[in-house]
Order: sequence, then C-alpha cells, then structure tokens
Amino acid sequence: MPAISFQSVSKTYPSARSQTGPVVRALDNVSFDIQQGEFFGLLGPNGAGKTTLISILAGLSRASSGTVKVHGSDVVTDYANARRKLGVVPQELVFDPFFTVREALRIQSGYFGIKHNDAWIDELLASLGLADKASANMRQLSGGMKRRMLVAQALVHKPQVIVLDEPTAGVDVELRQTLWQFIVKLNKQGSTVLLTTHYLEEAEALCGRIAMLKQGHVVALDQTSELLKAASSNVLRFKIDSELPPQLAARARITGRIVQFPANSAREIEQYLAAIREAGLVAEDVEIRRADLEDVFLDVMAEKAVDEPVQIDITGIAA
Repeated sequence: MPAISFQSVSKTYPSARSQTGPVVRALDNVSFDIQQGEFFGLLGPNGAGKTTLISILAGLSRASSGTVKVHGSDVVTDYANARRKLGVVPQELVFDPFFTVREALRIQSGYFGIKHNDAWIDELLASLGLADKASANMRQLSGGMKRRMLVAQALVHKPQVIVLDEPTAGVDVELRQTLWQFIVKLNKQGSTVLLTTHYLEEAEALCGRIAMLKQGHVVALDQTSELLKAASSNVLRFKIDSELPPQLAARARITGRIVQFPANSAREIEQYLAAIREAGLVAEDVEIRRADLEDVFLDVMAEKAVDEPVQIDITGIAA
C-alpha cells in the first residue's frame, strides 16, 4: 500500500474576471504514488500546482476530480484517519500568541487525542533546538524559531507521513542543518517524507525520487539518479565581466558574472570558448562540472531535449 496515492487529481477555479467565464486549471489529471519510507521531492516553478496538491492532501482544499489517499485512507471520505497519519509543515508562519512553546505542543497533541506525551515533546524540542524556549511565549520567538515550532507541531502526534512545504525558505544555515538531520533520522526510522523546495541542491541530496510539476501537469517523474543521468553530461562554467552576445546568452544560464553552458563533448566546450574569444570577451575561472538537478530542472521546464547537440555559428559574433 502506498504511503500517499494521487489518482487523476484535477483542480479548477472560476476565472477571476467572471464566475461564468473560462476556468483556471491548477492541476490537470495528476497521478503518482509515494511508497512507504520514501524521501520524495515535489518540484516546480511558482504557480505549478505544488501547494494546491499539498492543500488537497491535507484536506484544506478539495479536488475537482480524482482521489487522494494516505495509507489507504481517503482524504475526503475518511478524513479523520487520513489527517491523523499526516504531519504538514506549511509555508506560512501560523502560531497562537497566547501560549508558551510547550503549551502549544500539548494543545496540538490534544487535537489528535494524545495525552501525556511530554517525553516526545522534550525530544522534539531538543532535536529542533527549542529546548531553551520551552517556557517562552510564542510571541517572543524569532522567525527562525517559529519555523522550528511549525515542524515540532507537525510531528507532535508522530505521523507516518511528513509533508514539508518549503520548510527552509528564508531560514539560516544552522536551522537547515538541524532540520535535515532530524528529518533524515525520522525517514531512516520509517517515516515517509514529501518535500517541496526551491533549494534544488537540498532535493538532490535528500530525495530518492522526484516529480516535477509544470502548469498543473507532471512533466517528469523518476529516481533522482536517473534524472541526473538524463542531463547533459557536463556543464561549462566561467566568469566574465561583460555581457554575452544575444546568440550565446540565449543558450546560457547567467547568474551575475557566472555563465554556464550545457556541454556534451570536448568539441562543444571548445565551440563555446571560441565564441567567447571571437566576441572579444575573457573567460575567467573556467571549469567543467557534472550536471546537477538544477540543470535537469531548467531543461524540463524549458521543454528542451537534454541530449540535443549544440551547433554554434560564431560568424558575426565578434564585437
């Protein structure tokens, strides 16, 4: 039995311009299963449908069609059991300002009928770096501490499935390391983890399998290792102090001074470097690296064949 099963899930909204006008389709026939014990990544650009899918999973929204189950419990017809098996860490910082950290966790436990679980609460507080904040009022916590508290609240009833929706967005490096150490520990103990993140290096390091959403459709679904194998075998990376000619810029991924090109062979690498020289530019700190998940993601989102050969006409590029 899968830990999570999405079957033919679609979600539509009325047009913002008119209730009788064309609908907005946030999800379109999404189907995939997440097996028990997996660390699964759900990736996609803003507006791809990730949060909509998680909202349906958590019972915060209802699919227009299709079914979603958590360990066999339908999130609509068997909501209580499905929700009990699920721990969700949302993007938004939501907290009750009238309670201390420990009181808030006890109250959260009560929502699931759990009493006298202070030993587990103590373990959560210690593992997430909140032990010294146990008696602090929620209003006194920093943004990073509130983010840790969201994780503790999601885990306080020991759910079988942990859903992390952008859990490290805007948080410091220390929290990211603390969080992942604890989540990886829980995953090794048998918990299933579903992660959405814009930090693709995290997804590459943590997730055994990944689905990519684009405009409400699943456009890639495979083992992380297989997705990486499908990428360009190498990436040419260097720095320049001037703008690339448009013909080259259209093929490049540019971040400030850093320029990166997909390169399948030594010949392609030389073509790019020759084009740079012909344009009167100087490439600094030149290196060749293996393609990573960000390269795969950009290829998939651009609907570009990752093994497409590169042909560069450097005629007329020179300044």
